[in-house]
Amino acid sequence: MLYDLYTPRGEQLSETPWQCYPRPQLRRESFFHLNGDWDFAVSETKSLPDHYGDTIRVPFCPESLLSGVHRHFPEGSFLFYRRFFTLPEGFARDRVLLHIGAADQVLDCFVNGRAVGSHTGGYTAMTFDITDTLTDHNEVVLRVRDDLRSPVLPYGKQTMRRGGMWYTPVSGIWQTVWLESVPRQYVRSLSIRTDDRQAVIDTGDETLCGAVTVRTPAGEMTCPLEKGRALVRPDAPRLWSPADPYLYEFTLTAGEDRVESYFALRRLDVRQVNGTARLCLNGKPLFFHGVLDQGYYSDGLYTPAAPECYEEDIRAMQKLGFNTLRKHIKVEPEEFYYQCDRLGMMVFQDMVNNGEYRFVRDTLLPTLGVQRRNDARLHRDPDTRAAFLAGMEATVAQLKNHPCIVLWTIFNEGWGQFEGDNAYARLKELDPDRFVDTASGWFRPGQSDVDSRHIYFGPWRLKAGDKPLLLTEFGGACLAVEGHLFHPDKAYGYSTCKTRAELAEKLRRLYETRILPAARQGLCGAIYTQLSDVEDEINGLITWDRRVVKVDAETMQPLARALQKAVEE
Repeated sequence: MLYDLYTPRGEQLSETPWQCYPRPQLRRESFFHLNGDWDFAVSETKSLPDHYGDTIRVPFCPESLLSGVHRHFPEGSFLFYRRFFTLPEGFARDRVLLHIGAADQVLDCFVNGRAVGSHTGGYTAMTFDITDTLTDHNEVVLRVRDDLRSPVLPYGKQTMRRGGMWYTPVSGIWQTVWLESVPRQYVRSLSIRTDDRQAVIDTGDETLCGAVTVRTPAGEMTCPLEKGRALVRPDAPRLWSPADPYLYEFTLTAGEDRVESYFALRRLDVRQVNGTARLCLNGKPLFFHGVLDQGYYSDGLYTPAAPECYEEDIRAMQKLGFNTLRKHIKVEPEEFYYQCDRLGMMVFQDMVNNGEYRFVRDTLLPTLGVQRRNDARLHRDPDTRAAFLAGMEATVAQLKNHPCIVLWTIFNEGWGQFEGDNAYARLKELDPDRFVDTASGWFRPGQSDVDSRHIYFGPWRLKAGDKPLLLTEFGGACLAVEGHLFHPDKAYGYSTCKTRAELAEKLRRLYETRILPAARQGLCGAIYTQLSDVEDEINGLITWDRRVVKVDAETMQPLARALQKAVEE
């Protein structure tokens, strides 16, 4: 039997959810969100419907409780969303843009009966200029199609036959829909590259000139924006770290446009510490003590009930001593990364997998030790390869300004993996300043900044070599908490505990006998599975409905301190 579980914020959901500004690193005063109730229809054909029989609450996917629909549709169905709107008086300037944070997987947009654009890819944002279609009273229709029968487009851990480590699929719109008004010439994007001394802010438009005013601990400083670029060199740089997540806020003015943003100064590099390759932040070795974060919620699935849920998850993990989240095979709304930037939570960001998954090849044999495989001949379909690389490039472009992201993971456990060395080279071209884990778990190619392992059942062979060593998945101990289970008759994980005390003791022994000795010998980080339960998978440190934390700070905090001390010795 399956149970409907609401999070505390899901029980208090407003009629117009997710009212926060959805793009923290490129903010303007003009913002008009379209979240809330939309007309909704489903069809086997792409023709725009004559009748809408349902209502759906955006930005929640129709499979979720919070959407008000809460059901699946046949694969390949067309989902139609319709809403009428009138722009607030004085809102429209020269151009009006319609933004959609994400929709899975292919979206077509119509305004007042006219097609204004399309987007492919379920995890990245899209923008449509709708100026020329607007009238006094407007109709927007969004047509979305998602088909998991084809593994070409990235899909993450979604499956129509959910169970175990595979979860309920997500269709349609799952992030904020909003309008913005801009002058004729405006800042379309920002690329911010920093180290521990300076920031280079690039608009990508050489015709833009103006100024960048930065708020620093010593006061404001103004730098010229010339040919779309500005160089900022604060005196006495204050460096970003988990202990001091300082953000330099700034205002960029160019002609009639004015935007707000921020950056952080910090440096990532690999250094030899007592003869061992260590991952360092701001010149000092740091143990990346983390948990796997799937980004699923019991009532909203891909989308939590409110943006505050991200802060609550982050602070819950920090209270337990963790400083890193591995965002697992999902790209979040930018609000998540902003909260990590602001609160000092580091992120290992996965790319979203596509391609065919095979249990024997990708899980069973590698778990038994068969972890060497030439990936040049894997997943040879050119469309699948092109779609993955396009998704990777779009992900980096959308997220690379966030200082919290310290490492990119390209492939996980061989899922969709192909030509890892080439993928590594391409990602380093896109972002040369972060660590890259080409293959998390196994099928490790030659090119990677780290040696990345997964261990759930042993043997525990964690010997550091020439590259910094990471344990990017381990643990997975289960504790069923009665009244907070999605599927009480089924449980998935890697070991079982009957009480909170038993779980605490298992975690203490695991870290003290396995992780801590390895950290002294060269291990640079370890990612425990996982932050929360997800459906059948009950190996989270928090229940899926986010109501019960299964372990306490008194158990976990001393372990965190010991791990950091180990990499400093």
